[in-house]
Amino acid sequence: MALTQDELLAEFEGMTLIQLSEFVKAFEEKFDVTAAAAVAVAGPAGPAAPAEAAEEKDEFDVILTGAGEKKIQVIKVVRELTSLGLKEAKDLVDGTPKPVLEKVNKEAADKAAEALKGAGASVEVK
Repeated sequence: MALTQDELLAEFEGMTLIQLSEFVKAFEEKFDVTAAAAVAVAGPAGPAAPAEAAEEKDEFDVILTGAGEKKIQVIKVVRELTSLGLKEAKDLVDGTPKPVLEKVNKEAADKAAEALKGAGASVEVK
């Protein structure tokens, strides 16, 4: 039975960013396509460009840059933050630098960074 678009979206909604990323990679390989974002071609920037640069960023990525000496503690924190399984969390920690959380608000990014730093990891918030 084929799933409707709404049913597919409901399934994707329940997935973590890492699970969605893995799905996209598998989809690209299966159908030999790429899921690149469309890029709009714009003319030369006018006087509005400096105003746009002054806007405050509202989405942040928490990137694990190193596990430190307490790798097991870092894996536990990654699991808490992402709801990944043990193997996926270990692979993420082993493959640093990797994003732990993507496009989260400032409070969530700071909280996650503090939790990871408290476990002994090196973290970068972008």
